[in-house]
Amino acid sequence: MRLRPEWRRIFEARERDLDARRCFNCGTCTTLCPLGLKVLPREIFRYALLGAEEKLRENREAVYACLLCRLCEVNCPQGVKITEVIRLLRVYLAEEDLEVRP
Repeated sequence: MRLRPEWRRIFEARERDLDARRCFNCGTCTTLCPLGLKVLPREIFRYALLGAEEKLRENREAVYACLLCRLCEVNCPQGVKITEVIRLLRVYLAEEDLEVRP
C-alpha cells in the first residue's frame, strides 16, 4: 500500500520543520529511551517520503508506546524534535485507521 499524496506533502513539509534531516542515527534517542524504543526520525521520514506505508505501520507499536517524556529530544545532539515526529505519526496512523488497538 502506498502513502496517499496529501500525506506525502505533509511529511515533506514537516521534515524541514522538525529538523528530521539532521538526524544521523547516532542512537542517543534509543539509548536514553526508558522503554528502549527504536523510533529513528530520519528513517520514519525516509519511509514516508518514499511512500512506504508498510514500514510506517511496522513502527506503530513503538509510536503508541512512547511516553512523550522528551528525554530523547532534549538529549538529541542535532536538536531533532523527536516527540513532534511521534505526534505526527500518531495523527497519520489514526487518520488512516492504522492505530494500535487494545
